[in-house]
Amino acid sequence: MRRWPAIAVAIVMAIIAIVYAGDRLVHRPVVPPIVARDANAHRLLSGSVGARLDRFLHDRPPPLAERTGNPRLIALTFDDGPYPVETPLLLDVLAELHVPATFFLIGDDAEHFPDLVRRIARAGHEIANHTQTHPPNFQALDAAQVTAELERGAQTLRRYANDPAIGTMMRPPHGRFTEDTVRTAQRDGYSVILWDDDPGDWRPVSPQSISDHMEASASAPDIVLLHSGRLPTVQALPEVVARFRAAGFSFVTVGQLMARVPLGQILHPAKFRV
Repeated sequence: MRRWPAIAVAIVMAIIAIVYAGDRLVHRPVVPPIVARDANAHRLLSGSVGARLDRFLHDRPPPLAERTGNPRLIALTFDDGPYPVETPLLLDVLAELHVPATFFLIGDDAEHFPDLVRRIARAGHEIANHTQTHPPNFQALDAAQVTAELERGAQTLRRYANDPAIGTMMRPPHGRFTEDTVRTAQRDGYSVILWDDDPGDWRPVSPQSISDHMEASASAPDIVLLHSGRLPTVQALPEVVARFRAAGFSFVTVGQLMARVPLGQILHPAKFRV
């Protein structure tokens, strides 16, 4: 009988090891593309044993055969800006391609170029909140500082555009966040919009590299992280749009995607070779 405690401990440790391994394979290092306003951030993001066990037991992706029926929708999202040179060029190309997009704008930049914010809105693109000052250490801010950044960013953007997404969708600067910053944003009324694919246009890359990465990493549905201040991104768009449309994809804003697709399908997209 004395052996049972040791055996029980070994069984528990084995279960924990399986959960950690399975969770890393199924859920990590993938970050959910959307943490909805009413989602349990701890359950989605925490690395604790309890949260990992919960995800492992209750939040496993549907079988691939089911996910292949996911709608082929792609949302292009552009962070930062607006900028006086690159953003107009980007808007010109998006207009020529008849592609709607979601712009996560910085309040400080919007104050410098308000006419560009108005132009983005007139073109029918979605405008969302990327904070007022784009702090490099957003993940280190306390709750009051996070709220202040979001409130100031929203107040600024609303002076130039009347888009509901300004007060309901945010993206953390540099993609840096913690569970606490996400919970604060949720309490402030925001869904936290992340991404399925980062082609890396924030560093020096070629248009072909961006296109190849997006095609190889495509999923259905897909939320792509891009930046409005990058000329290679503008140059890559015609080929990207042509390839995705040839594969049956339609381009939508993030808001349209969330309205048309159940959250479970967004959180568990199907990989799709374009």
